[in-house]
Amino acid sequence: MKRVFFTAGMMLCCALATTTMAQKFALIDMEYILKNIPAYEMTNEQLSQLSEKWQGEVEKLQQEAQTMYKTYQSDLVFLSAEMKSKREEEIVKKEQEAQDLKRKYFGAEGELFRKRESLMKPIQDEIYEAAKAISEDKGYQAIIDRSSARSVIYASPKIDISNEVLLKLGYSK
Repeated sequence: MKRVFFTAGMMLCCALATTTMAQKFALIDMEYILKNIPAYEMTNEQLSQLSEKWQGEVEKLQQEAQTMYKTYQSDLVFLSAEMKSKREEEIVKKEQEAQDLKRKYFGAEGELFRKRESLMKPIQDEIYEAAKAISEDKGYQAIIDRSSARSVIYASPKIDISNEVLLKLGYSK
């Protein structure tokens, strides 16, 4: 009899231990959330316009270098060795200027990257705080971004809290 109670008690303890160890997960779709936030769309448009402006500046310098090269090619027979090397240096300098400007604007740590980061960070922080608050309220141990988690093959729509995040941010869906 003691053995039956002991075994039943152990099974009950194991069952309770596994239940308390169960974790709750939720998914969000960051792309979906961002598309439903007007500030994000305005920021994207602003960045796009800035990018086009800077691209125009870079292309203008590249065009100037090309024009200088074409002129150099047509004048080549009339130039002395000294003038040839001077023009070649000017062309190389103009091409380098264009490359430097391109790197300044579009490089890994360029102006566009810094501008995007400064404009997007507040929106992303707001989403993070909303997801964190929902997680604490509902007891989720992890919230996974469906749009960036390429290893998520299937997830039940029941655990997608994207609309809750939007509601928490004040955007109804």
